[in-house]
Amino acid sequence: VQLVESGGGLVQAGGSLRLSCAMSGRIFSYHAMAWFRQAPGKERELVSGISWTGGTKYYSDSVNGRFTISRDNARNEVYLQMNSLKPEDSAVYYCAAARGPNRIVGETYDYWGQGTQVTVSS
Repeated sequence: VQLVESGGGLVQAGGSLRLSCAMSGRIFSYHAMAWFRQAPGKERELVSGISWTGGTKYYSDSVNGRFTISRDNARNEVYLQMNSLKPEDSAVYYCAAARGPNRIVGETYDYWGQGTQVTVSS
């Protein structure tokens, strides 16, 4: 199983980035998908998640209203559109596949990408 993230980079505060994650080696639609992030010295946190149908979405309070998660099951990809970025959004962002198709918060995530760096300058 392989998850490959792309789309990270350096952006000024207020700018936007779109992260993508491509999954291979598993049937993509069997899994809820999520984005986590980890900043230096901080714990990894769940940022956003989406059920296999896309009907259920989760956003942490810190990103709600600014980030949008989506998925394309035909392409085996999940996306995170990040708008109005803030310096505190700077972190390594990880894509992860949940063990099941629907649960997001409190779920076990069995498969992880290598991470993509997002840096927001002030």
